[in-house]
Amino acid sequence: MKISIERADLLKAMSQAQSVVERRNTIPILANVLIEAEGNTVSFRATDLDIEVVDKAPAMVERAGATTVSATTLHEIVRKLPDGAQVTLTADSATGRLTVEAGRSNFSLATLPKEDFPVMASSDYQSNFSASAPVLRRLFDKSKFAISTEETRYYLNGVYMHVSESEGAKVLRCVATDGHRLARIDAALPEGAADMPGVIVPRKTVGELRKLLDDDEMKIAVSVSETKVRFATPDITLTSKVIDGTFPDYTRVIPQGNTRKMEVDAADFAKAVDRVATVSSERSRAVKLQLDEDRLVLSVNAPDSGAAEEELAVAYGDERLEIGFNAKYLLEIASQVDKENAVFLFNSSGDPTLMREGNDLTAVYVVMPMRV
Repeated sequence: MKISIERADLLKAMSQAQSVVERRNTIPILANVLIEAEGNTVSFRATDLDIEVVDKAPAMVERAGATTVSATTLHEIVRKLPDGAQVTLTADSATGRLTVEAGRSNFSLATLPKEDFPVMASSDYQSNFSASAPVLRRLFDKSKFAISTEETRYYLNGVYMHVSESEGAKVLRCVATDGHRLARIDAALPEGAADMPGVIVPRKTVGELRKLLDDDEMKIAVSVSETKVRFATPDITLTSKVIDGTFPDYTRVIPQGNTRKMEVDAADFAKAVDRVATVSSERSRAVKLQLDEDRLVLSVNAPDSGAAEEELAVAYGDERLEIGFNAKYLLEIASQVDKENAVFLFNSSGDPTLMREGNDLTAVYVVMPMRV
């Protein structure tokens, strides 16, 4: 195999590949990227056995062929090459080496046989549809902060993507929760998605998917089966196993009867929470909210480190309320708001609080209070 490829194209493909590869693995071939050259394209395939990413790039292919080489090493080499460099990759099966040449730089890397590389079995997908990058970006970006990191509740270690109903219309919905906070984001149901089985997309896959969604003009082809999910652009295909488990009935957690309504400028609120939380003890980071008519007092009292208080003007017309929250959870939820105003709906100091953006019901957040 011998190919010549632009540094920028090679770097983009290798960045995607090396982030899928697990740093610590006991199977040497899984540290490698499979490079396959044919026609005038070269494809780079990387896997950790749960996720597989294939990135195609244009190249001058002098000799077609395939080999595998350390993804991290090749990525580091390409990253350090000068901008605009033309990179030549030559694989020699007799010596088991891949030569990387660019300008006056020359590297010789050990390879492993391409036959040993595990290719993810293809799957029959029950549902195939396409969605624009901004739609998928919003669904996953706004929900992923609530993914649980607790390995024992593995079925919460991802985003639950499924078809649901909102105000009489079918929607594509993403939900994530860790038991302390919950995010529920809706988008119009794309054509062809109505029969999609609900799947839990793992945290790592959500992170890898984000790299496909930067181009606002891009259409993403989505394929879903009971066991796998695939996201594809013309150049990159990301295939992932889904979490084998049942996502809990999240609708029971979303409060319906919260009537005490506070409206606040989301950016001002987030900054105020951040400021008062500076003195809170790291362990609990508790912030107390005291609500009176049209005013909110945020306070922290940490015996070890001090106390802080800040007042904000808000729109609130109900009876006085005192409620405590984990500052980190409040900050994460407030930072999801794209519109100017955040609307908080409270019931009592012991009940879950609902937050939405203005009157928009397509993004709803729930946060559990804590004693302060």
